[in-house]
Amino acid sequence: MKRFGENLYLPEKEGKEKHAPIIEAPSSVKANEWFEIKITVGKDVPHPNLVEHHIKWIQVYATIEGRAFNPVHVATFDFGPTYADPRVTFRMKLEKSATIYALAYCNLHGVWENSVEIKVE
Repeated sequence: MKRFGENLYLPEKEGKEKHAPIIEAPSSVKANEWFEIKITVGKDVPHPNLVEHHIKWIQVYATIEGRAFNPVHVATFDFGPTYADPRVTFRMKLEKSATIYALAYCNLHGVWENSVEIKVE
């Protein structure tokens, strides 16, 4: 039986339609200071937003350096088809360096993953 993570699609699997979340975040931040993260699905090529084909949600997790149990759930954003555009901007803060993971669920093409590393200075 496959583990859940083996079912995730990565940006290198992209085809005509864009599904992998694009994460815009600073490469380094100061400890315990708020910073912004922007996540979009279909930045240059819009993802369809129809009842029959849409991005349902984006979830954000962080694997924090030195933490005993990872990942940590950071946020979940739920989108209604035809009304909501799958892009979000939110603020967060870190005490230690981390890898930020974004998962996006397309109702036709499954769960897509992308990640970025953020160093805490």
